[in-house]
Amino acid sequence: MTDRAFAVVRAGALTTVQDQGRPGYAHLGVPRSGALDSAAARLANRLVGNSAEAAVLETTLAGCAVRPRCAVTVAVVGAPCPVTVDGRPVAWGAPVRVPAGALLDVGAAVSGVRCYVAFGGGVAVDPVLASRSTDLLSGLGPPPLADGAVIPLGHAAAPHARVDTVPHPAPPRELILRVTYGPRADWFTGAALRTLTTRAYRVSSASNRIGLRTEGPALERACTDELPSEGMVLGAVQVPPDGRPVVFLADHPTTGGYPVIAVVREADLAGAAQAAPGTPVRFVPTGQR
Repeated sequence: MTDRAFAVVRAGALTTVQDQGRPGYAHLGVPRSGALDSAAARLANRLVGNSAEAAVLETTLAGCAVRPRCAVTVAVVGAPCPVTVDGRPVAWGAPVRVPAGALLDVGAAVSGVRCYVAFGGGVAVDPVLASRSTDLLSGLGPPPLADGAVIPLGHAAAPHARVDTVPHPAPPRELILRVTYGPRADWFTGAALRTLTTRAYRVSSASNRIGLRTEGPALERACTDELPSEGMVLGAVQVPPDGRPVVFLADHPTTGGYPVIAVVREADLAGAAQAAPGTPVRFVPTGQR
C-alpha cells in the first residue's frame, strides 16, 4: 500500500470525509451532502495549499487521532480544540508539519461542534458521483472513520500558506437564522408564525448532519390534512407532528411529507453546523408572507 495515507488511531464520536458535496442530483433522490461548515472546510484547504474542493475530515465534538505514513502538512479549523503531535501542543488554525509516523491528535471541541482537518494533497478516497463526501442518509461515499482504517492521501500540488494563524468566526453563543416564509406557511396559524419568530428555541441534542432539531414551543397547524411528499431544499424549516421546527442540513432528504414553514438563508447554516446542544436559537424573518 502507498505511503501516501494515514491510519486511524481514534475515530472519535463521528468523523467523516467531506468535500463541497454533490449538488445537482436532487432529481435522482441524492442529497448534496458535503461539509456542514463549508467555509471552515475551504479555509482548512487553503492553509495546506489544496483547492477548495479537496476532501477533509469532519469531526464531531470528540475529535479524532490519526498517524500519517508520510510527512504531511495539516491544518485544523472550525470548532476550537487542542491539537497535538506526539503529545506536543501545536497550532490550531494554522498549517502544521506532521512527520511520518507521528500521532496527530485532534482533541475534543472546546466550543462548537465540528472540526475540519485538511491534509496537503487532500483525502483521496474514491469519489462517488463526483464527490468524496460521506452521506449518512443515503449511504453514498466512504463510511465514517473506524479505528484501524487506512485512508489514502493525494499528492500536494501547492505549498502551504505562510501564516501563523488566521481569523475564523467563533461558534455562536446564540444562533440567528434568517428565514423567508413559505412554501407552506399558510398551513400554520398566524399565532404559529409569530411564535416561530418571537419565541426562544434551543438546539436539541438529537441534531445531526441531516437536520438541526430544536426544543421550544410547538407550532400550531391551521391545516391538518396530509401533505403529499414534495421536494425539500437545504435550509428548509420542516415542522413534524410534534410541532418543533427542524432545519434541514447537508444530508437532508430530497423529499418530505411534513409542511415547510420557512427556509433559512444558506449563509446562516455554517453557524448551525457549530451550534452545540442547548445553544439559543432565534428565527428572524427577512421577507413577507
